Amino acid sequence: MKVLIANRGEIAVRIERTLRDMDFASVAVFSNPDRNALHVINADIAVEIGGDTPATSYLDMGKILWAARKSGAKAIHPGYGFLSERPDFAREVIEHGLIFVGPDPEAMERAGDKVEARRTAAMAGVPLLEGTDAVESVEDAIRLASKVGYPLMIKAAAGGGGKGMRIARSEEELKELFPVASAEAKAAFGDGRLYLERLVLNPHHIEVQIIADKHGNVFALGERECSLQRRHQKFIEETPSPIIDERTRRDIQEAAVAFAKAIGYTNAGTVEFLYDEDRGKFYFLEMNARLQVEHPITEMTTGLDLVALQMKVALGERLNLGQVQRRGHSIEARINAEDPYEDFAPSTGRVEFLLEPAGPFTRTDSGIFAGYEVPVFYDPILAKVITWGPDRETARRRLLRALSEYRLFGLRTNIPYLKAVLESEPFRRGRYTTNFSKEFVFKPEYPDYLYYIAVAEPPKRKITPTPQKVSLWKMFKDYSEY
Repeated sequence: MKVLIANRGEIAVRIERTLRDMDFASVAVFSNPDRNALHVINADIAVEIGGDTPATSYLDMGKILWAARKSGAKAIHPGYGFLSERPDFAREVIEHGLIFVGPDPEAMERAGDKVEARRTAAMAGVPLLEGTDAVESVEDAIRLASKVGYPLMIKAAAGGGGKGMRIARSEEELKELFPVASAEAKAAFGDGRLYLERLVLNPHHIEVQIIADKHGNVFALGERECSLQRRHQKFIEETPSPIIDERTRRDIQEAAVAFAKAIGYTNAGTVEFLYDEDRGKFYFLEMNARLQVEHPITEMTTGLDLVALQMKVALGERLNLGQVQRRGHSIEARINAEDPYEDFAPSTGRVEFLLEPAGPFTRTDSGIFAGYEVPVFYDPILAKVITWGPDRETARRRLLRALSEYRLFGLRTNIPYLKAVLESEPFRRGRYTTNFSKEFVFKPEYPDYLYYIAVAEPPKRKITPTPQKVSLWKMFKDYSEY
């Protein structure tokens, strides 16, 4: 059977590998900038869909369905992002007689509407933060805010990723920010509806991975700590969470299963919660009706292949996982094409040289190779480095080792920042919240020498390099002449 992957980059490559393990053929689609991308090279079949921007390529449902028909694909896996949480796309796939490797469109709609999801969570007995239903006007928001209390979050009823999200600490801020958030949500999701929710001042972002088959079985595969975020985007994730106890761990997984059953969910998904450490309580946030970027750390601790489970569910198989056992600790770091010394400005260009880490209990999910031209149109994530250890400290040290081995010449990455975070005292102790990025000061005297080798610039300050570093610099200069 041929399976089309309606995505690109590292997640498309990762899905292709599991399909090959299962003896399925993979079909890649590619835009103009991705003509020579790794997911195209690694696929069994590749279909050009043209376009440069997401809107003219990976978000164009007509092109994706045309590519499936042209290649003879029988199923479509959406990966994450792009069309992965679009109920209309899932419905089109099914109406064209294809298998959609994801939840049913109806369940996706119930999960994607944040207001409706809150109502469902309440009926299922899942704890909720004080909040409102959809609010249509600033006047209604001001009236309802008195019941929720300040400070509060203004949130988009559809979508996620921080779009349409603002913090209002007073009525004046609410008046100012409400129309801004609504306009942003409208532009991002085509839906300007907002709702209000009490703000937890020092929260932890905890999510539970679930997998559900079409026979009523729902399994929780453990929780992940996802509190390290910049601009509402995660950059380091770990499992299990270092902050919650076993009773809370059990309760939060049971809540995730209850919510998934309440909306009739099937396939892989993630139920997200806020954990208020001061109160020792967790609250439902939302559900992501797709595979998550950070799913490898769950795979590392459970020994399960989530993409393989997704395929089995899509094909109607009954899952018999029993009591899922987790072992050890796993941490993931996202390698992004951005410059941490220039306020994380995007970095694009040619990957002149690449040496990715390996070694014991180390996994690298990558979408790049030496010679690859990183395009300007898409998400900055290049790769993910994941390590496992029998305990948290071993996993942390292994990730530091892996990041120190990573060599990428030609453009800037966030690796120096990731290493600094892993070495920070809050991370070492496992005592960090979603406020970490606001409080963490990343101001080294000058960037480390290898960073400057990686971007092909001489250091701004004169330093005495070691012989090894001199040879690395010479190697790069020699290589760049070809």
